[in-house]
This record gives sequence, structure tokens and C-alpha cells, in this order.
Amino acid sequence: MTTAAVQGEPMTLSSIADESGTFAIIAFDQRNTLRRMFTAVGIEATDQDMRDVKVEVTKALTPDATGILLDPQLGVGAVMGAGALDSSCGLLIAAEPTDRGDFDGEPRSYRMPEQNAAWVKSLGGDAVKILVMMNPQREVRPGEPDITAETVGVVQSIVDDCREQGIPSVIENLIFAPRGVDQLTPEQRERAIISSAELLTATKPDILKLEYPGSAQGCRKLSGVLTVPWAVLSAGVDFDVFEDVIRVSCDDGGASGFIAGRSVWKEAVGLNPGERATFLSETARPRLIKLREAIAGRATPWQNGGKQ
Repeated sequence: MTTAAVQGEPMTLSSIADESGTFAIIAFDQRNTLRRMFTAVGIEATDQDMRDVKVEVTKALTPDATGILLDPQLGVGAVMGAGALDSSCGLLIAAEPTDRGDFDGEPRSYRMPEQNAAWVKSLGGDAVKILVMMNPQREVRPGEPDITAETVGVVQSIVDDCREQGIPSVIENLIFAPRGVDQLTPEQRERAIISSAELLTATKPDILKLEYPGSAQGCRKLSGVLTVPWAVLSAGVDFDVFEDVIRVSCDDGGASGFIAGRSVWKEAVGLNPGERATFLSETARPRLIKLREAIAGRATPWQNGGKQ
């Protein structure tokens, strides 16, 4: 827990950033996705299996990270109980529901009132992270709810709650293909990422966690609509691909760093304890260090308010 949290003073993004104001955050709040990853390698994982890998990854990587994102169901308690979180590393806690809402096959965001900013602070969190899914290009038919407007309203209530409690808000958006569309084209995907970011930046979160819009041109467009800092997510792409994504996101999009998970640690799933320890020390940790080198001198300090 940060000194500000102990003293009851408002926390800032400094809790999860480095001295230069940039982010090198490990994401390990996966729950259902993590279970599927175990299944994919032939293991029917127990909750304890998932707790164990979260503890081991946290212990191995947080000395070199500015923050780690964990879930409250399997991650936070296990990690804190094991003393695995390095004292230099901030803690982001995922406060969204484990199961998404649904309207006619499309994701519908909602908030769990009991998992609010005060609750995150009580768990020792330095920031609240909320995942939503939004695509403003979806068709709104007569008599149906506008789930895009609903999502913006949910985010606004969360941002306001965090501000009242003096803890940073981290809003993550994933886009989706609207009903009737099998797969978005690159142009549709870019447009959805940028238009969603434009709506979300108006709620004034402390930072947006966003998907890569696909190109340097897309990053420049994204930068043009943002008024808050943003960090690029990895979406599980291979490490070498994500390394390039980070450079473009910072150079052309003004990103303040990254919030990366599977691109760094995914191969650890399914390894036995000895193999996992070797992988984390010899592969995952060097990956994280390389990502930090990739943002050095490129990432925009969060204090600049999202502008290069």
C-alpha cells in the first residue's frame, strides 16, 4: 500500500507509474480466460492452481513492474497472503463483474455497487480497474436500450466514485463486432476503438487502457481525441508483435506506457513449478525489461494529461 493510502490522502497515478510518469504494468486479472488457458494445455485447473500461478508470476515480475493488475477472487488475497508483491510495485484491482451482461447477443456493461472504490482501497489497492465493452457503431433499433450510452453512464459513475474516494480510475475498453457482423474490418476496428475512446475520455478517468488501433495513422487519430492518458493493452499477441505495438503507440499515439499480460507470461500456464520458475526468470522477466526499454524516452508522462 502506498504512503498516501496509509495517510488517507488522495492517491494519484504515481502509485502505479515510475519516476518519469510512465506505466509498465503487468495484467493478471484473468479468471475465466486463465481457466481456458489451462484447459487448452490439457489441465483442468483448480482455483488453487490459478492462485499458485498468480503468486509465482507476481513474485517474479513485480520487482521490475510499476504496477500489477489482479482480480479480487483469485489474485489479490493469494498474492498479499504470500507476500509476493514487491514493495516498489503498485496494485490495481479489477472491480468489474466476472460475467458480462448481455442484450440480444451483445455485451452490456453494469456495475457491482459493493465493489466500489472504498472496497478497492480496503483491499490495499492503489487504483480501480473496470473493464467495459463498447462499439458506438452498433445499430440502435427502436424500442431497444442504447447500450453504448448505458456503458458511458456506468463508467461515469465509477469515475465519480473513484474521485470522491481519492483513488485513480483505470477504464479498459474492448470493442466487439455488433450483431449481424461476423468480423470487423481493420477500418471498422480502428473506427470503433477511436470513437469509443472519444466517448470515454469525456468521463475524465485517470487513465484509459485501450486496444491498439492497428497502425501509426490510427494511433495519431486516437491521440487527437484523447484528453486523458492512455496505456496500450497486449490482447495476448505474441511478444515480438507487442514490442512493436508499444513503440508505435508511444511514438505516434502519445501512449504513457503499457498494461500487458499474456504477451509476457502466457507460457507459464501449464508448466510444472520448476519449469515455471525457469521460464519466469529467463524469459518473462527479460521480456518485461525489454518492454520497459521500448517505452523509455518514448512514452508520454501521465502528468501531461494525455498530450505528447
